[in-house]
Order: sequence, then structure tokens, then C-alpha cells
Amino acid sequence: MMSGHKQSALKGLRVLDMSRVLAGPFCTQIFGDLGAEVLKIERPGSGDDTRKWGPPFLKDPHGKDTTESAYYLSANRNKHSLAIDFSQKDGQRLIKELAEKSDVFVENFQPGKLSKYGLTYEDLRAINPRLIYCSISGFGQTGPEHTEPGYDFMAQAFSGLMSVTGEVTGTPMKTGVALSDIITGLYAGISILAALRHRDATGEGQHIDLALTDCTLASLSNLAQYYLTSGDMPPRLGNAHSTIVPYECFETADRHIVIAVGNDSQFIRLCKVLSKDEWTADARFQTNQNRVKNRGILLPMIRDTLKTRTGEEWLSLFREYDIPSSLVQNIAEAFNSEQIKSRDMQIKVNHSKTKKGIKLVGSPIKLSATPVDFTKSPPICGEDTVKILQNLLSLSEEDIQNYMKKKVIG
Repeated sequence: MMSGHKQSALKGLRVLDMSRVLAGPFCTQIFGDLGAEVLKIERPGSGDDTRKWGPPFLKDPHGKDTTESAYYLSANRNKHSLAIDFSQKDGQRLIKELAEKSDVFVENFQPGKLSKYGLTYEDLRAINPRLIYCSISGFGQTGPEHTEPGYDFMAQAFSGLMSVTGEVTGTPMKTGVALSDIITGLYAGISILAALRHRDATGEGQHIDLALTDCTLASLSNLAQYYLTSGDMPPRLGNAHSTIVPYECFETADRHIVIAVGNDSQFIRLCKVLSKDEWTADARFQTNQNRVKNRGILLPMIRDTLKTRTGEEWLSLFREYDIPSSLVQNIAEAFNSEQIKSRDMQIKVNHSKTKKGIKLVGSPIKLSATPVDFTKSPPICGEDTVKILQNLLSLSEEDIQNYMKKKVIG
């Protein structure tokens, strides 16, 4: 955990987070890392859906599972948890009072669902015109399918991402991580910062409408443009690249290695390392365009050559000749590498459910003047309800007890 002796980039910013699962929480965790005060609203008793998405779960001092899943822990540090039942009028009033004192509001309900609670953008803008209201949904706030529910898997399928992921002769595949959620969370963060910049200049808030499907389609980048430019479907190529060769995963004598040759000079150096200088004189391989056309000839020869040495031997040679490459590591190998250790990509924070503290994935954001800070572990459901409502809304002990009796808060 960092000491927090430097100024945080987003100190003084308050985010009211009514999102669940991953896209929204991933976004708001970044804001928390950067110093914003994040108030996570959860359902009393059950909390965020992902608390139950396990195993694995955090272990208590006796080695037994707690209610904190690894999934939940991955996206909810640096937040305060408030358990508020906003299906009740009193709960809705509390949310509105919190929104009035917040800069940003993030939600990921199906479009239209918050209207029955009086918590739409129009409802909250009426009490806080400066509010940045970010809506995250499967299909966005408009379009013929906008009311449909949406999860990451659906977005990967709908956007075309799965059509270009997987082996050539295999079935369409999703990515190994919920990439649509992660990408949307990043787009949400960028959008919110842009809206805050606009508010700085004009004093007005605005509504942000983000769809998992839109963000995933946009992330297809060059493959989406491949279709728009040619009218052809980008092929599914497994670990190969549609427009660069050689740029894929290969077997060595003992493990897999990735070679990413992005230009012709790198290819010349690759040929030298492979002791295949004659390939550089072959017109079929002299340019990337020709290598793409003749990948069926070139790649089998590269595969045969790479099987003659171990992965570490090839990696050493490739680095000597400045050829972009990497061994294919598992997650444990990645965390245990000296490179990742040097970048503080594994942190440890205290947690009330365990005496040992918990390990979390660090932030990749490295700011020289306003570094990220890890001041609070992922909260237990509702652990900050009373403190925040008393400090921020000036509720009395009598008010708190009354709300608890009516099960408005937990």
C-alpha cells in the first residue's frame, strides 16, 4: 500500500457508483485509485452480484471461505460500500441526496429501469445540474434492442469479436477475460473525464450513454476497418495476424513462443537468427505484403526451425538481435517475473476478513506527480453505510436506527 504522501489526481471528486458486476466497477475503481471518493451503492444483505461469483473466495483466518469472491475483489478497492434499498421511497430519497452532493453518477441498469425509482438522468439533473451521469448498458439507450439485457459474453458475440477469435477451423470463441466489460469500463473513464473537462469550462453536467456492443465493435479497430474498406470478412486466424507475417505463436522444443515481426528489417534479422538468410533473397518473402500472400509456404518452415531449440534459447537470440518476442507465460509466471515485480503490479492491502491481508492486482497507471494510492481494501457489503450517511448527509443516530428498522439501509 502506498503512503499517499503526494497529491492524488482526482482528490475532491465524488463518484456515486450504482453499477454492478464489472464494466462500471472497473471504471470506478480506477477513479478510486486516482483519489476520487467512490460511494458504492449495494443491495442490503446481498450486495453486488459478483460477491457470489466463485469459487475462489477469500479465506478467513481459519481457512474457510468468506463472502468475498475473487471476482468482486478484482474491481472494488478504494470504495465505500453503502447498503441502501432504493426500491423504497426512503432509499430513493437517500440516493438523491447523495447525488446532489456528487460529481459523477455511474449506473448499469437496463435502460428505463431506474425511471420507476425516480433516478434517471433527468430526475437527478433537476437537483444537480452539474452532475455527470454515466449509463452503461448492453446495447445503449437507443436502437431497436436497447431494452435487452446485456452481459459481456453477449457483447462479444453481437459485435463480431467472437467471429475473429479462435482457431481457423474451430468454433467462434470468446476471449479469456471479460474484454467487453473491461474496454467499456475504460471508455467510461475517458468519457467521464471529458465531461468533467466540459463542466470545468461551462458549469454544466451531461449524460453519457455507453453500450458494451458499441465499445466492443470500436475495439475491433483494424479488423472492423478491414471489412469497411474491402467488404470482406476478416478471417479467423487463431494466433496469427490478418495483415502481418510472421506475427503469431510458435512451438519450440519445450514451450510456446510469440514472434511479432512488424516490418521488413525485423524479418531480415529473424532470418539471420534462424540461419535462413536465403529467405531474404526470396521475392515471396521480401516484403510483408508478399509474406502475407505466401504465409502458407513461409510459416511451416519457420515452425520446423523453431522446434530445434528451447524457448529460452530462442528468446535469448531474439533479444540479442532486437526481434520482438516473448515466451507464452501463465499468470503465475507473469506475476513472478522480475519485470512485473519491478512495476508494482501486485499489491497487498489489509482486509477485515483475514489477518494476513490480501493480494490484489496493482494499477498500470504510473503518474510522476500524482501517483495512484491504495488506501482501502474492497469493502464488505454496507460497511460504510452509517459513517457516510452521518458525515455526508448529517443523519442523526435516530435517523439511522429508523432506516435500519425499516430495512432501508443495512
